Amino acid sequence: MSVPCGIPEPRSEVNEPSASPEPPGGAETVDGSFARHPHESYRRWRETREVRQVRFSGPVPLAGWVVTGHAACRAALVDPRLSKDGATEAFARHEGLPTGGPGGALTTHLLNSDPPRHTRLRRLVQQAFTQRRVAMLRPRIEARATALLDALDGSDEVDLIGRFALPLPLAVIFDLLGADPGDPGVLQVRGHTVTGDEGDGEVSVPTAEAMLDRLRALIEQKRAHPGDDLLSALVAARDGGDRLTEEEVTSMAFLLVIAGHQTTANLIANGLHALLAHPDQLAAVRADPSLLPGLTEEVLRHESPFGIASLRYATQPVEIEGTTIPAGEFVQIALLAANRDPEVFPDPDRFDVTRDAAGHLAFGHGIHRCLGAPLARLQAEIAFGQVLRRYPALRLADPDRAPAWQDNPRHRGLLSLPVRLR
Repeated sequence: MSVPCGIPEPRSEVNEPSASPEPPGGAETVDGSFARHPHESYRRWRETREVRQVRFSGPVPLAGWVVTGHAACRAALVDPRLSKDGATEAFARHEGLPTGGPGGALTTHLLNSDPPRHTRLRRLVQQAFTQRRVAMLRPRIEARATALLDALDGSDEVDLIGRFALPLPLAVIFDLLGADPGDPGVLQVRGHTVTGDEGDGEVSVPTAEAMLDRLRALIEQKRAHPGDDLLSALVAARDGGDRLTEEEVTSMAFLLVIAGHQTTANLIANGLHALLAHPDQLAAVRADPSLLPGLTEEVLRHESPFGIASLRYATQPVEIEGTTIPAGEFVQIALLAANRDPEVFPDPDRFDVTRDAAGHLAFGHGIHRCLGAPLARLQAEIAFGQVLRRYPALRLADPDRAPAWQDNPRHRGLLSLPVRLR
């Protein structure tokens, strides 16, 4: 059974959010078709009431006050009254989901914390996750992408997710952590199961437990034999007498593995699909490779790989766009909706690689803005460039078939991307 990624062990100091009282008319429930057509719902919500209670039905429980407008989402992302500390744990208990298993050993990271703890963790992690270390990865990323595409030589029809968009960022994260690329083992997940079966974008408990054992062994190896890699740097990070605890190092490594390859795989796949579905934009990028950075930003805006920001709850009443969210309520900040707000992006449903997409919220905003954004951008640009250069005849295997999306409002990612290479 899958559980929301990021559920920590119960902690007594958490100010437990309350069950959400429904507004007049009740919370709106959206069915499984939402994953196929989220932009239609988000457009309607933005135009009628930017903040409303919604329950998403499907395999991944998700509910709360959904914020949709760009200005409202941007403000909510930095509002200190919207807390992340213990939010996923409290939501799991509220929904009757399990909170045991690996628990805090995998979720004691900065994404699940508020200041001052978040400030301390980010300061220590930033010492290890430097621009220099990311820049040094370029030759490895290029070599990884080339090797994956070499393996497709002679193929006609392939799934570009399973054969390229997923294994590329996974290999890059292994390089970043200094892990053995020939032994992906239990770290090879995309929010799926340990067997590699397609999932709903969340990490199963057995997978998380197996990953915990693998990560602990890897960290022990780095303590004994440190190298020039991120995991060794996390182990060695110091700020005066302060350092990351064993649990914090393990949890941060878990976050890097999951967030570092899952969202980047979505970014690459979403971008390739968008290009193939818009031949004019594909032709423009082929004719002018200098558009690759703009392509990446437009994909991040148009089909954000992370649809809803990680969970928050109100520690006191919060008014957003004229709606008061009572204390203790869960809040879902819809990045996918914000990035198609016509107040910020004219004709927002149009995919345009020449657009100025600056200001999109795909990587969040404020103190929780994604540390891995430069690495994700670098991988996407390399991936797009190599695929387009190598396959001039690249096209969708069945252009009339509707794309299959993960049934999860938090992750915006395709389940497969069948293409013809020749």
